[in-house]
Amino acid sequence: MPRPLHATIHLDSMQHNLARARACAPQARVWAVVKANAYGHGLERGVRGFAQADGLALIETDNALRLRALGWTKPILLLEGIFDTSDIPLLAEHGIDSTVHCIEQVKMLEYTQLYRPIDVHLKMNTGMNRLGFRPEDFAAAYGRLRAIPGIRNITLMTHFANADELEHPRLSIGEQVRRFRLGADGLPGERSLSNSGGVLHTAELVQELQNDWVRPGIMLYGGTPGGRSAKDYGLLPTMTLKSEIIGIQRLEPGDSVGYGSRFQADRPMTIGVVACGYADGYPRHAEHGTPVLVDGVRTTLVGRVSMDMMAVDLSPIANAHVGSKVTLWGDGLPIDEVAQAAGTIGYELMCAVAPRVRVAEAPLGCDPIL
Repeated sequence: MPRPLHATIHLDSMQHNLARARACAPQARVWAVVKANAYGHGLERGVRGFAQADGLALIETDNALRLRALGWTKPILLLEGIFDTSDIPLLAEHGIDSTVHCIEQVKMLEYTQLYRPIDVHLKMNTGMNRLGFRPEDFAAAYGRLRAIPGIRNITLMTHFANADELEHPRLSIGEQVRRFRLGADGLPGERSLSNSGGVLHTAELVQELQNDWVRPGIMLYGGTPGGRSAKDYGLLPTMTLKSEIIGIQRLEPGDSVGYGSRFQADRPMTIGVVACGYADGYPRHAEHGTPVLVDGVRTTLVGRVSMDMMAVDLSPIANAHVGSKVTLWGDGLPIDEVAQAAGTIGYELMCAVAPRVRVAEAPLGCDPIL
């Protein structure tokens, strides 16, 4: 028998969350972001779960080609653009759109003859200070791109740094939109501004967020960038990580658990050992008190997570035994709640699930409900 740890992917939930993104921004077309192997869900499942998206967006050129091999015929966008001139013929051959965020990429396009027109997304740095042209340099970059014979459509884009907090004291969405409008003033082309946070706040910022395209990521996988919970936004979990109790120990007051003896019992208690550890992608730094479900009952992690195992408090579960089912996140236990308790974010948990973890799909129609 295989080790009992496994992840279940809920395609129905992926479809549901995409529909929620459309409902939030009904005027816009949707790039479903499938970078990082579709946030750990697998590119093949991304293609099927987001079949109704208008396009798929990711980072790697080779994975863009893989999407084509998987049968995706609609637009594909490289969010970091090209890395070398050798990427450019692939854009033309396979109909892949590229972000352009620096003058070096503009020069690569200028020096390469395109035998077929391509579309690009010109990125403005409105305060994230990661990628993109500053507002005062944006029009000049646009002009150089427009002069390249092989460039067809130019979409204007930026990325929000704090979309989870509308009035962030250092950099609000409103301020980034103001900078974007200033830099893009008078330039033709469609607009692409909103990530998941922007999409979820579209109703509150309907005047500011005039998107032709939106780029939801984490919300499509049942997480949020912060603020309210996924359930509050009507989102469903798309990945459930489950295991089983494989051992039970009974502690007396003063007994400790795990490496470093970090947890010490202050009363008689029973703990269960779960087949899951940091080599499976569960965060080693998760603290005592991080929530788990055992046979559907909420309890907590105790002691330090080791490579292949972790310990949980079985005190609230009267009939717990070897073989009891353990939910580490997903159906019944929001991934964002686990991530917050572990001092990280849901993105990292999804993306960190190790290759040795078995992955299966839930039957369509059997996904979690609100």
